[in-house]
Amino acid sequence: MGGTERIRVMVVDDNAFIRAGLTSALEATDDIEVVGEAGDGHRAEELAWSLMPDVVLLDVRMPRTDGIGAAAVLSRISRVIMLTQVEEPDVVLSAVRNGAVGYLVHNTFTVDELAEAIRDTVRHRAHPLSHAASAALIDAARAGRPAGPAAADPAEQRERFGLSAREVQVMDLIVRGHSNQDIAAKLFLTEKTVKNYINRIYAKLGAPNRATAIVTWLGMPPQG
Repeated sequence: MGGTERIRVMVVDDNAFIRAGLTSALEATDDIEVVGEAGDGHRAEELAWSLMPDVVLLDVRMPRTDGIGAAAVLSRISRVIMLTQVEEPDVVLSAVRNGAVGYLVHNTFTVDELAEAIRDTVRHRAHPLSHAASAALIDAARAGRPAGPAAADPAEQRERFGLSAREVQVMDLIVRGHSNQDIAAKLFLTEKTVKNYINRIYAKLGAPNRATAIVTWLGMPPQG
């Protein structure tokens, strides 16, 4: 990597073995540096203000302040990726509402995939959601909608948000949990073109990230 500045990451989990494993794995990369660790949300908030990490990997269930509560503070300092065993729909939705830009469930990704998710998050290229988290987010959004159709009507959504027909296709695949690479393959587009479509979709939906876009598209905008 030469003189390229390394991505600064803070690892927050009450399990010391998980923290040690994540730290060791990430430090083995050329471009990621673990600058701090914390075993609870309260300590994470204190450290984040002094360390100013680029990304916080944040567990959900921890003593003192849990990850959902801490995400509201940490997301004002850094980009927060939830990294946890928990995949209940209401928890995923709460994390998104509190500012998390990604949600990954343990044992559903490799170390290389985690490192790439961190890079993509910092570079604003993608917002990592494991398939389990994406499905949980969709379930939570649909469960919270007023009585009506089980899914958003594409024609109505297109008119409501001003999306083009192609943007509706892209958004539909996002809601189904497909990655940018998958979307590109299915629609015979380049990944760069898909990213351009997604950026336009975010702007039209007023959504800062993938998770918020899903919730908004399904008719349940996150509340501040």
